[in-house]
Amino acid sequence: MSLPNRPWASAENPCEEIRGLAETAGAAIIGEVTQKRHDIHPGTYVGKGKVEELVGQVKMTDADVIVFDNDLSPAQVRNLEKATEVKVIDRSELILDIFATRARTPESKLQVELAQLEYSLPRLKQLWTHLSRYQAGIGTRGPGETQLEEDRRLVANRIRDLKEKLEVVKSRKEREVRTRAEEHTVSLVGYTNAGKSRLMNCLTHSDVFVKNQLFSTLDTRTRQWHIKDFGKILLSDTVGFIRELPHHLVASFKATLEEARQARLLLHVVDASNPHLAEQIAAVNSVLKELECDKKPTLLVFNKIDRIADRADINLLLAQYPKAVGISCVTREGIDQLTEAVVEALTADFVEAEVTADAANGKVQAYLAAHAEVYRQEYRDGQVILRCRLPRYLVRHVLAEGGELRMIPSVEVLSSGTEQSPESL
Repeated sequence: MSLPNRPWASAENPCEEIRGLAETAGAAIIGEVTQKRHDIHPGTYVGKGKVEELVGQVKMTDADVIVFDNDLSPAQVRNLEKATEVKVIDRSELILDIFATRARTPESKLQVELAQLEYSLPRLKQLWTHLSRYQAGIGTRGPGETQLEEDRRLVANRIRDLKEKLEVVKSRKEREVRTRAEEHTVSLVGYTNAGKSRLMNCLTHSDVFVKNQLFSTLDTRTRQWHIKDFGKILLSDTVGFIRELPHHLVASFKATLEEARQARLLLHVVDASNPHLAEQIAAVNSVLKELECDKKPTLLVFNKIDRIADRADINLLLAQYPKAVGISCVTREGIDQLTEAVVEALTADFVEAEVTADAANGKVQAYLAAHAEVYRQEYRDGQVILRCRLPRYLVRHVLAEGGELRMIPSVEVLSSGTEQSPESL
């Protein structure tokens, strides 16, 4: 079920993406229904006539479940299930179900469980008695407490426990990523099924799992990418994004996405053959903004250009996105250009610097901690000396906070009292 009043909905098949999600979850599609409405019906999301049509289709096809390509309120789900007498799930619940079946590592399983419980908490309908194994002990149930209240308390306690465990995971992941501060780190991001894992295999000659399906990658993998005359790059493959990715899922997966948050460069991989690539780019940028990664240096990579028959269409696409690179992992077309663009991006906008400031000057230390990659810090004679890598345009801000800055290796000493102005950088 879909409401196609959206810019990404295909006029020919507005249910295309939700069909792919449902099939990924293992469902067999036996019918589709769409409706165009200006306003959402508060009780059932779709109109009364469309609900009657759904009831008829369910009876005619003997369907077991109705999947909405929209997010529904708990009340809307209850009303639709009462009318159709079958299970109703919305887009977020479907995506969470897919993530649950794909989670392999203990870390990703914790993240998915947390997202599912946070999503389900306001939707409890006395179906959670199996969670009683998490109950603290005899006597925890208060006088007059209903089963639903007890279930909510059990779920809330489990959510708290999962958050505590994930905080430990997050701290460990942050320490692990910080140990790579002196390395060139690049992270692959993009819409699900854009070809990120295949690109990683192409660049690093590795054999990470690749399959033409949504969310085939949930766990971050890092491989070494060796570039001639440049050196080693740590390339990370991350979970694919999708439009309207459930907020709870993004929040839960922040530990897994720490690679992207700390990477020096993001490669935003796009399926060039997808007719809705502009909307997919916007969806990925929205998630990156939620992860606070939207300001990172990013290189747009149009993958799968071998699927575009007309060369003029490729040229037109690259003209619309002049800083992008077109590639094919199948034919390896454009891989050399991508490699050159990555090297240029990694070396162009960052400088190695040694910043010296008064040990009591917390502003400089806080500013560098927030905006630079600090990989060495020592205290000497009442001063703090920080070796870091920071964007070139931030040099003047460090000076404004009262720090002295030595560029490595081309500039010897820079401070607010030198003759060379920060603008010359």
